[in-house]
Amino acid sequence: MKRLVILAPNWLGDAVMALPAIADIRRAAPELHVAVAARQSVAPLFGLVPGVDEVVVLERRASIGRVASWRRIGSELAGSGFDAALLLPNSMHAALVSSRAGIAERWGYRTSWRSRLLTRAIPPPSGVHQVAYYQHLVQALGFPNGAVEPRIAVPADVAAAGARLLADAGWDRATPLAASAPGAAYGGAKRWPAASFAELVDAFAADGVRTALVGSAADAANVAEVVSRVRNRGAVMNLAGRTDLPALAGVLSHCRALVTNDSGAMHLAAAVGVSVTAVFGPTNEHATRPTGEAHRVVTHDVWCRPCMLRECPLDHRCMTGIDSSRVYAAARRTL
Repeated sequence: MKRLVILAPNWLGDAVMALPAIADIRRAAPELHVAVAARQSVAPLFGLVPGVDEVVVLERRASIGRVASWRRIGSELAGSGFDAALLLPNSMHAALVSSRAGIAERWGYRTSWRSRLLTRAIPPPSGVHQVAYYQHLVQALGFPNGAVEPRIAVPADVAAAGARLLADAGWDRATPLAASAPGAAYGGAKRWPAASFAELVDAFAADGVRTALVGSAADAANVAEVVSRVRNRGAVMNLAGRTDLPALAGVLSHCRALVTNDSGAMHLAAAVGVSVTAVFGPTNEHATRPTGEAHRVVTHDVWCRPCMLRECPLDHRCMTGIDSSRVYAAARRTL
């Protein structure tokens, strides 16, 4: 085998948690050409990952209602000379992409009725952290496991671009910075209240720390609500919708801490080397918390968590029960 393509997970957090498995392959096979095929939303991540030789951007998922789109499945990988494909997503679609591309060896977990499309189908483990889930797959394929902490190298030009963006938002390039990510793509149940994030910003300000609020354009309304509740407006910078993935990594590289919901930004910051304090409510911290000793998780234990629901049908007590003072105490250790 000379050329391997790895089909990446579709969500940023999952993609970051797959990095230790990719590092395992790189370390075990230093002469192998390793490509990563990923959706446009997460593909830029792999341009920051040491050991990835090529990034292939995949089109959006084909729609059952659009027959013509199914004819294009795998076209991005066809004719690329890949000897093998490693499927990190458990979907049937990932198996179809590699099969329709004509890749001879197709490896992945035995899930979603797709075993007949795989040449090596590995039984999946259960009850493990997502990092371990991906590493178990590559170990079963013969690649020994190494470190469990994802790592991203932020190039100097990306860090400089992040500093310029912060300076444009009012940073003097000297005041200590923290970041907060009030959004969460999965649903409203994962979001700690805006009022609590605002209290946190004011607590940081009292310690002489400015806060950069980060998020996608979809998080803009939630971030704006946080800003509206902050008492010390000079202490907050609103960067929601102003950062693509590399720019976000560049911004985070200048921050001493990130306070966040369970989100992709949580995992990206940890991989960049930022100390993370994560607020977990409906999701399972044992499966998706940041790996490593530098990070803290804050929860409020109630009988109904983790429910894994997108929206809370009750009173959101798993999140509203977390006081901002607890979160600040956990985050303050790195300031």
